[in-house]
Amino acid sequence: MLHEEAALLKSESLKLNPFALRAAETLIDLALAEDLRECGDITTVAVARRDLDHEVPARIFAKSEGVLAGLPLVAQVFARAHAIMPYELLAEDGARVEAGSAVVRLHGNAGAILTYERTALNFLQRLSGIATLTRKYVEAVAGTKAVILDTRKTTPGWRALEKYAVRCGGGQNHRMGLYDMFLLKENHLAAAGGITAAVRRCREYAVQQGEQWRLEVEAKNIAEVAECLQAGVDQIMLDNMPLEEMRKAVDLVAGRVPLEASGNVNLERVAAIAATGVDYISIGALTHSAPVLDFSLLILPA
Repeated sequence: MLHEEAALLKSESLKLNPFALRAAETLIDLALAEDLRECGDITTVAVARRDLDHEVPARIFAKSEGVLAGLPLVAQVFARAHAIMPYELLAEDGARVEAGSAVVRLHGNAGAILTYERTALNFLQRLSGIATLTRKYVEAVAGTKAVILDTRKTTPGWRALEKYAVRCGGGQNHRMGLYDMFLLKENHLAAAGGITAAVRRCREYAVQQGEQWRLEVEAKNIAEVAECLQAGVDQIMLDNMPLEEMRKAVDLVAGRVPLEASGNVNLERVAAIAATGVDYISIGALTHSAPVLDFSLLILPA
């Protein structure tokens, strides 16, 4: 079951799969609970209680240019209000949007729109921000073979959605969690007594479990890259290597296993990293440091 979940979560489809939808439902419930508590939306009730039940048209607009992600969650949030119908998505996740463009059309209960708008916008702006930043990295390495990957540096509870947003931006997902592949990093290697010993233990454990998990090892220098090759790993992570050292690693490996560059990656440097010939570039900032893409919801004259 976990393999099926990981495969679905990492699929290239820009549709939210059942696992991501379940994560979204939980997060939406939590978000609404922290916003409304026992009293509900006291401002809307106090100011507009006489006008809450009539229906009004509304639109969600992008306030700046970017890449969309999370539009289906807007529909999920407003579905909690029951009275919000119909709605229409005017664009698709993964599409570029211009400043001022309408992305969702609503027509429904005025009070419900006022109450649920911020929760809907919070999901949309966070995920679209990740998609937008990812697209910048993807465009920066265009013309090379390098693929942009995310990491596990995600907001707790949001991983399925944030990794979905990376795909909307044109990136790909690395492992979904600790359960779907081996990744031997510095502390694992220290605990096991080195690369060769750690790889052997992982292979033995996979056989015991009847599994065929991929195995990646973090290497800090050319000597460790060579040891990884000797140990028979499936992928090598070049951790914080200078560009010249990365080029040497690419020459040494000669396409026998994929190489992933990681650490000290930014938009100014990513093209030079891609030019070394690595296969993947993983970037924690896609999910831990993406600025939001701002949206606003406006109730329009009837």
